Amino acid sequence: MELRTGSNLPEYSVSQLAEQIKGTLEETFSRARVRGEISSFFRSGAGHLYWTLKDDRSGLKCACFRSAAQRLAVRPEDGLEVVVTGRVSTYGQRSEYQLIVDAVEVAGEGALLKMINDRRERLAAEGLFDEQRKRPIPYLPSVIGVVTSEQGAVIHDILHRLRERFPREVVLWPALVQGEGAAGQIAAGIAFFNDLEPGGPVSRPDVLIVGRGGGSVEDLMAFNEEVVARAIAASRIPVISAVGHETDTTIADFAADLRAPTPTAAAEMAVPVRAELRASLMTTAARLAAGLQRAAETRLARLETVRQQLSRPSTRIERLTQRVDLAWNRVVSDGAQRVARFRATLAHASGRLRTPVDQVRAMHRRTDAALTAADRGIGARYDQAELRLRLSADQPRLRDLTEQRLEQARRRWTAQARLLEASSHKRILERGFAIVQTGEDTLVRRAQDLAAGQAVTLLFQDSPPGQPIPARILEPVPDRRP
Repeated sequence: MELRTGSNLPEYSVSQLAEQIKGTLEETFSRARVRGEISSFFRSGAGHLYWTLKDDRSGLKCACFRSAAQRLAVRPEDGLEVVVTGRVSTYGQRSEYQLIVDAVEVAGEGALLKMINDRRERLAAEGLFDEQRKRPIPYLPSVIGVVTSEQGAVIHDILHRLRERFPREVVLWPALVQGEGAAGQIAAGIAFFNDLEPGGPVSRPDVLIVGRGGGSVEDLMAFNEEVVARAIAASRIPVISAVGHETDTTIADFAADLRAPTPTAAAEMAVPVRAELRASLMTTAARLAAGLQRAAETRLARLETVRQQLSRPSTRIERLTQRVDLAWNRVVSDGAQRVARFRATLAHASGRLRTPVDQVRAMHRRTDAALTAADRGIGARYDQAELRLRLSADQPRLRDLTEQRLEQARRRWTAQARLLEASSHKRILERGFAIVQTGEDTLVRRAQDLAAGQAVTLLFQDSPPGQPIPARILEPVPDRRP
């Protein structure tokens, strides 16, 4: 008899066995909470999330489909220690079991704080919190947008504080502020306000307040999400963050243009106190009125001065007349002094002038002396040149040089002699003039110096030397001086 091993066991196909195992696992582990560290995180193009949850000895495949991923309170990322909740199932094509996740929470506050700090440092390295990105908060906004829960005390505190300080139009975007989907709703509210067009059916805010009341680190987690930080940083409308109490700090506070310690403080930062503003305006108006009053008084005083001057024109004319008289006296006095100085200068110059004949005679004497000296000088230089030529080995060159210099000297003296000859009194007589003299060869310079019957001598160009022609004045010359 042949024994067939396992003949009493049921036979399964691969798919049947996979389905059997899947059913057993899902029945045994309908829901499970598993703690571990996320690694190999991956997001598919369809929005599904996949990662491995591991501890120091084992690893568990996890899958979170898009519908559940959109509701997660914590965004999975590598290195984050979490507690995930889901159902155990298998993936038959690879015969692998996995956890189908529908909830994720951070495992302990320390791990959560580490995740927040790592995220903050990463966003800061991108420049998301740089001061140059910050926008100024408008001094008196017309419309204020608020992103918070419509059920909590935050919106009531903000509205109450605005009514006390300076009532403004408020537009609320109601959003979850904690739990699944809270971060997405907050980011959507910020984007909604930025997409509004000015003048549309919904007023576009001039400033946004994004916040909530106090709570634990887990309660404030929505404001530590990256999606909220990026929405605040991308907002074209200035954002005031108002999350929790003064000791609470979230990533949203770093991304916002201004951080308020509380939602009530955010309302105070958004608008001034109306009474204080009114008092400031009154003070400014009073200072302006006082300044205008002083300016008006100054101008009135100047006008009065001008009016008084115009009312007594004779006084002004008298002063102007005196000024003209003084100026004229100075002109006359200065003119007389200048004329006197000019006359003295002329008298001094006339005394130094010589007659033309005296100048010509003196020039002839200087010319004769110069020619005599030149002849002696030329002779001496010629003798010296002859001596040098005899002593020099290069006599032809020295002789030529000497002759050139002598020729240049003769030309200069000849030119000067011709110039002197041209200015001689003989040339003047040749042009038809005559020299009139009285006794002892005294030259007559003016007709007024002659009297009727006075004997004179005339010297013409062709007069023999030393024999002037005698003549007598028949009639006196009338004085024609002005």
